[in-house]
Amino acid sequence: MNPMTPSRTFALATLILFAGSASAHTGDHATVTGFAGGLAHPLLGLDHLLAMIAIGLWAAQQGGRVLWAVPAAFVGAMVLGGGLAWSGIALPQVETVIALSVLVLGLLVATRRRWAATAGMAIAAGFALFHGYAHGQEMPSAASPALYALGFVLATLGLHGAGIAGSLIGRRAVQWAGAGIAAGGLALIFAL
Repeated sequence: MNPMTPSRTFALATLILFAGSASAHTGDHATVTGFAGGLAHPLLGLDHLLAMIAIGLWAAQQGGRVLWAVPAAFVGAMVLGGGLAWSGIALPQVETVIALSVLVLGLLVATRRRWAATAGMAIAAGFALFHGYAHGQEMPSAASPALYALGFVLATLGLHGAGIAGSLIGRRAVQWAGAGIAAGGLALIFAL
């Protein structure tokens, strides 16, 4: 019997991710409120899941201060995006930008593209604004915005951490994971 190598484990985990829903924006979890609803939202959609893991992978590839700065910029802008949705301010083409974020972030991981910390933070924040907006739009009316935001922030940090931890599987495997994420982004774009 062949042992489960890290690359096989990562490949299996990636396949499991593709078995889920293609989008978290179905409203199916509207009965889940508050903290649990916020925690569930990033985990229920392939679009959020892949983008947030890609942020962790990309940050880990670059190392240094980017390792914490890019995920921090993502989380900060995501909260701002949620606030925009709760305030009734409209953002255009939210689903399109979210799908595009999966494609672009996957390509950045696949190509091992290095950016200055500020540029990486700007890319992460730009996409995160739309992810946060989608989270905010899906908040059930009975939910506390603070608890809901805490939930989606913690889920996002966990997914960034999973990406950072996933970077330990090796440079080539991470690049292949990036290619898989980019392919998922392309599929999401064509599904719109």
